[in-house]
Amino acid sequence: MDLAALEEIKRLKYRYLRCVDTKDWDDLAGALTADAVADYGTPSYGKPLVLTGRDAILEFLRNTLGPEIITTHFACQPEIDIDGDRATGTWAFQDLVIATEHRVVIAGAAFYEDTYHRGDDGRWRIAHTGYQRTYEATHSLDDLPSFRLTANRWAAAPTS
Repeated sequence: MDLAALEEIKRLKYRYLRCVDTKDWDDLAGALTADAVADYGTPSYGKPLVLTGRDAILEFLRNTLGPEIITTHFACQPEIDIDGDRATGTWAFQDLVIATEHRVVIAGAAFYEDTYHRGDDGRWRIAHTGYQRTYEATHSLDDLPSFRLTANRWAAAPTS
């Protein structure tokens, strides 16, 4: 197995998640192929959401994860298979979403199924990412009277 490629792909997935949480849309753009597809299967939207193309993915994330939405995403236990300049990966995933404007907290888990391509520049990028939730739990902030929130700058204003 190409251990260098394996580590590059792991770092790529971690970068994707970090960029979503910090709202670093410019850096996230560099982690996706131009024709990337995102397939987010979450009950919050009522049906699976399929976005085609880097621009569509970024537009969706910018519009839905504004300054009033705070997220944390964690992926671990990767199962990655590499075949030349293509690879697939399955990741255990958990997230927490705090939507202050809507006064709700959402916690969930899933398994990401990804496809990666290594470009002519030698860099790996995500060509497909998606998941189907194993669970999603929602709590109203009104039901949590002791809830207090302190957040860093990116939670208050997106970087781009």
